[in-house]
Amino acid sequence: MAMTATAGHAHADPHHIGLVIEHPGPAPKRIVTAYGFWIFLLSDIVMFSCFFAAYAVLVGQTAGGPKGSEIFEPRYVAIETVCLLLSSFTCGMASIAADVRNRFWFYLSMTVTCVLGLIFLVLEFREFADLIARGYGPSRSAFLTAFFSLVGCHGLHVSAGVLWLLTMMAQVFAKGFRADILRRMTCFALFWHALDIIWVAVFSVVYLLGSGV
Repeated sequence: MAMTATAGHAHADPHHIGLVIEHPGPAPKRIVTAYGFWIFLLSDIVMFSCFFAAYAVLVGQTAGGPKGSEIFEPRYVAIETVCLLLSSFTCGMASIAADVRNRFWFYLSMTVTCVLGLIFLVLEFREFADLIARGYGPSRSAFLTAFFSLVGCHGLHVSAGVLWLLTMMAQVFAKGFRADILRRMTCFALFWHALDIIWVAVFSVVYLLGSGV
């Protein structure tokens, strides 16, 4: 009886004095995955911050070559920006479709996202090829080195995103909306939206400010 009373008193203690508190088990996989992927995104943002800092320092080092206002094509850059921003919307639609297990809208949204991403890459490749053909390659000046490094790094990330997107479509086709695939889809969506945010910074710092130099 005494032991029962003692146990009851211990459970009634709001401070849990004398009790062994049982901690829950490992966090759910979606929490661990999301946490790890956020760390990856933050490290990626730190890397881009270094590229932005280098560009800010070297933007005036043209070595007698062209400035940004002399080589940038605002029309193509505007189309690139619209395509990437629209792809962010369609990527969000694909995430919603995946959550409700709707294959038709998932495939449609992912296909449109892929097409918009490819249009962006084609326009960026055309811009780079045109600059190199005119003799304005990355070795022409420190400014152009910083420009090609920053914009090219973002383009490589978009290329990786397109490959990831196609992989996600293939996995859903083969295995359906399993829990692990939905986690990967969440990570992909975070990655793609992060690329859009970085591009807005590139568009503002490199093209908008550069066109006025």
